[in-house]
Amino acid sequence: MSKKAQCVLSLMLLVTTVFSSIAQTDKETKRIEYAIDVLKDITSIPEKTIPERFLKSAHGLAIIPGVVKGAFGLGGRWGLGIITIRTDTGWSYPSFISVTGGSAGWQFGAQSSDFVLVFRTPRSIENIKKGKFTFGGDVSVTAGPVGRNAEASTDVQLKSEIYSYARSKGLFIGASIEGTSLRIDKKANARFYKSDISAEKILNGEISTVPDVVKELDQMLNKVTGFNPETKNTTPKPGQDTTDNSTQDTTDNKTNDTTTD
Repeated sequence: MSKKAQCVLSLMLLVTTVFSSIAQTDKETKRIEYAIDVLKDITSIPEKTIPERFLKSAHGLAIIPGVVKGAFGLGGRWGLGIITIRTDTGWSYPSFISVTGGSAGWQFGAQSSDFVLVFRTPRSIENIKKGKFTFGGDVSVTAGPVGRNAEASTDVQLKSEIYSYARSKGLFIGASIEGTSLRIDKKANARFYKSDISAEKILNGEISTVPDVVKELDQMLNKVTGFNPETKNTTPKPGQDTTDNSTQDTTDNKTNDTTTD
């Protein structure tokens, strides 16, 4: 092979590698954009969605669009998404994740749903940083109650570390995911952040610059979970009432003053 041909071949390989890298990065960007779309739907129908109180007190959220359940063969689940945790200054940068889980029995056809996982305890967050865990094994998980009146249901009294939800036809419903495993997608993290960085460092914010789509995700997370970057409100404890009592306190003080007079 001539030197000219070798140069042309090398150039073609270089171009192919570059475009392949760009295409892979675009996949991660799309994954975040899909997650933003799912979060937007959370606020669209209050009667059929994740209770606001759960979102305000969440220690972490995983959004996994398009989880496929069942196929021509053994039934199971498979999906790609993102996970983020709440910090004292807001929501962390997202780490990419994958979920997989098998089930016994031969199934035909496939169903696709968008999943949202609400992490309720600090321990559940620590499990994320380990890189992989199984729902129902390493951490407790329950199909979450939905709607404004969910807080009155007995399900709210359960001590599950994670509530799971699936969006189907625009509505959120509680969904069981026991036996499914969550794993950090290290390759996707490396492609998106242009660095072989651990999920723990990503979630701790040890990154100098991030793409604009991450900022869009952060804005939507703040809106859905009621986080105000200006006041930097801290993470409530699971089950803690997040209702603003300032108005009630003022009313009580006025009543006491009137009684004293």
